[in-house]
Amino acid sequence: MPEHPKDEASEPVSSGGEAATEAETSEGQAPGETSTSETNVAVSEPAKKSTVTVNIDGVTHEARPGQKVIDAAEDAGTYVPRFCYHHRMTPVGMCRQCLVEIEGPKGPMMVVSCMTDVADGQIVRTATPEIRKAQEGVIEFLLANHPLDCPVCDKGGECPLQDQAMSNGPGESRYLEEKRHFEKPIPISDLVYLDRERCILCDRCTRFADEVAGDKLITFTYRSNETQVLTFPDEPFASYFSGNTVQICPVGALTATPYRFKARPWDLEESESTCTTCAVGCRVVLHSSRDELVRYQGVDSDAVNWSWLCDRGRFNFQSVMSDDRLADPLVRTADGLVATNWSAAMATAAELLDDALEAGGGESIAILGGARGSNEDAFLWARLADALQTPHRDAQLGDGLPPELLSLPRATINETASAATVVIIGPDLKEELPVLYLRLRDAAKHRRSRIIELSPMATGLTGYAWRSVRVEPGSTRTVTDALGDDEVRSQLGSGDVVVVAGRSNLAESEGVAAAAINAVLTACPTAKVLPAVRRGNVFGAVRMGLSPQDGGLDGLGILQAAASGKLECLVLLGADPIRDCPDADLARQALAGARRLIAVDTHLTDSSKQAHVVLAASAYGEKSGTTTNIEGRVQTLAQKVTATGTTRPDWMIAAELMNRFGVDETIEHLETVDDITDEIAASVPGFAGATFAALRSTADGVVVGTEGDGATELPLRTASTAEPRISYDYRLVVSRKLYDQAVGTSRSASLAGLAPGSAAHVHPLDLDRIGVKSGTEIRVVGARSTVVLPVVPNVTVARGTVWVPFNQAGSNIADAIDARAGVADVRLEQL
Repeated sequence: MPEHPKDEASEPVSSGGEAATEAETSEGQAPGETSTSETNVAVSEPAKKSTVTVNIDGVTHEARPGQKVIDAAEDAGTYVPRFCYHHRMTPVGMCRQCLVEIEGPKGPMMVVSCMTDVADGQIVRTATPEIRKAQEGVIEFLLANHPLDCPVCDKGGECPLQDQAMSNGPGESRYLEEKRHFEKPIPISDLVYLDRERCILCDRCTRFADEVAGDKLITFTYRSNETQVLTFPDEPFASYFSGNTVQICPVGALTATPYRFKARPWDLEESESTCTTCAVGCRVVLHSSRDELVRYQGVDSDAVNWSWLCDRGRFNFQSVMSDDRLADPLVRTADGLVATNWSAAMATAAELLDDALEAGGGESIAILGGARGSNEDAFLWARLADALQTPHRDAQLGDGLPPELLSLPRATINETASAATVVIIGPDLKEELPVLYLRLRDAAKHRRSRIIELSPMATGLTGYAWRSVRVEPGSTRTVTDALGDDEVRSQLGSGDVVVVAGRSNLAESEGVAAAAINAVLTACPTAKVLPAVRRGNVFGAVRMGLSPQDGGLDGLGILQAAASGKLECLVLLGADPIRDCPDADLARQALAGARRLIAVDTHLTDSSKQAHVVLAASAYGEKSGTTTNIEGRVQTLAQKVTATGTTRPDWMIAAELMNRFGVDETIEHLETVDDITDEIAASVPGFAGATFAALRSTADGVVVGTEGDGATELPLRTASTAEPRISYDYRLVVSRKLYDQAVGTSRSASLAGLAPGSAAHVHPLDLDRIGVKSGTEIRVVGARSTVVLPVVPNVTVARGTVWVPFNQAGSNIADAIDARAGVADVRLEQL
């Protein structure tokens, strides 16, 4: 047992570089502004010291002004025990375990180190007999009612209370009375169980829910000896970030349903990796037991996620081990898709490509997808596309952004969270990029950044925005009017501006969305851009070459060409157009119209079920490589478990096909995935610093630029704004929820039931106008088809619009969307 045990999962150490806190910013002053008072006294006041000198246990150290003593001691190599303190949240001094002695004018005095700032010349002692006695008293008090059920507790073996009872406790208990008992455990959500007997009232979970997530759904109840943590009556802990409370709980009071009784910490093997559930790129630790993924934990990356994860990213590991994982390749026969060996499958795939080349040349082949895989996967598939001489390739499925927008000068996540002004014209970040939502919520609430939100409906950040404007879908007028306001123009000129740009409405065309984004960039010509794209490695796949080349077709163009019978072969790289393309009818026609269909996937999806050959790919956690997030940060992916069955990494499949076509001379020197990483650094513009050695030597990855990317020089493709809707029509707004029918969610048992299902959300006054009551079904009539959906009154939806979540169980709203139209207008009718 170490002398100073450290809860590594609960207390990840930051690498520094946080933005200035609220306390460090003048009242009412945004970042980048200079207050008048500061200007007046700047000449007379001496410069503030950048460090102060502190003596800790007899050794002199430098510390930052305003730093807490507990952090200064840890920076100096001295661990001060704690339970309630977490450096990403406001200190509260509740547990009293972090007591230290500080020399004062009347002698030494005990203070709570998490609530005490360092001072120049301060003398701190952390291990005196008096401190030891006080800490023993705290431990004895906490154990008085603690059940001591370590042998059956999931936290046993990595529990700070268990460790500190050994290192800082009294060694024996004087408490002989009956302990306090509660019903245990009780489910407070679908993902979290609460054991109130183990709770030590540290306030970590309640502070996280309130301060960090903004979901005040768990709190202290009752009083005195009966004080306990609970949810509100009939209101579960339905937070997108509930798993973080399990990770930061210093005891086993909160446990995660997917991990309960699955393994002991000493049985776990771990590897640090990067989450690819969305494009934020959170750093994670993958835990496995008996060669099976059992848990993901957040890593405190100061540059990205601050140790936080969304629940989808934390718990979707179950899809990797799901019962319907593809274990072997499949080939279509008269009996349908049947399992086969790799030699036969690759021969079939090569034959399909060869026949397509003979029938129509490279122009008759298209590759769709690739954002699910690694940079190395996309790089070799792009090389194969080059060898096949096909310019038609796209990692996006008609639901993303133009490649030229992805290539504009980018902001990092830290730059975005510390900007004076953040203009958001894109999706609800809480639903699509949840941890970026946490960072921007923190920036607005605690760091004085001002958010200007331009959205067709309310989002998770609406309550924290300085300006929140409802924009008319398909029109840029409300965007330009909002940015033309005098106060807004003044704010945009007051400091750094970052534009978070994405698709707020999948029922709008890419060109219409780009026109609105272009209007924002015109009003903020010096702003940097943070693209709000959802799929994990969209940016990496595009930079590797999985984007239209030399006038090639984009995602929608590929589907339209296939639907028209112009494609001899369509290759799907982890893509499911039927589910992911906003125009489901077009996707179905495309798959039916492609004469040959090759799918590379981890599961059989609605789209891959129609393929002539399905090449079984290794999933996340089963292969190594690199990925590139929304800010252009290249980070490592780790293989933690053995690949399922005979599945192979995507890059290996591409390399084998290149070998069969005899065009592998450009890659014959690439023997491992690390070789491909170095080849990317050597050959892809802007990636020179992202070598295998460089990535392994840094914790936060390497941010690559856009130098040499031809798309940077292209104008942003836009479309004219849509025609005004007629009075009795409603404009359709379609966007994603965190939980949907995607493979990672639907194939994870703990997440599958959390998707809300398809429904039409309409403003209550509009429902009154058409005479429809809540809970009934309504007919949504579009130009292409009619969809029947349950109706939900929703005051956050703008009048004259109807919002429907995308890719949900039930009627598919994508059936009512025509990707060729700028917007989708619908009528709402009673059944």
